[in-house]
Amino acid sequence: MEKYSDALDEVFIALAEPTRRQVIRRLGQGPASVGELARPFAMTLPSFMKHVRTLESSGLIHTTKNGRVRTCALNRERLALIDDWLAGERRIWEDRTDRLEQFVTNPKENS
Repeated sequence: MEKYSDALDEVFIALAEPTRRQVIRRLGQGPASVGELARPFAMTLPSFMKHVRTLESSGLIHTTKNGRVRTCALNRERLALIDDWLAGERRIWEDRTDRLEQFVTNPKENS
């Protein structure tokens, strides 16, 4: 899983902040303008833009500008990276718990 290291670090750092997670959740419904995304948050637009830039630099979203309106959209491929990594981790832990279960339920075979 070393191949994921740098990319996963960027994604998890971006997702560590609740505001950014809420933005990702909203973008799961479809693209939205920065103004629309910022509306629910009690912060200035320049402060909100820092969150947008962090999400964009991590690859979780991409933005396009049409005139004065900047629109954000979710990059689902980047989210698939997380899913792939989690699937690998899940396999590791399932194997470990299966071995533990085998050890506990068949102690005579383990001697």
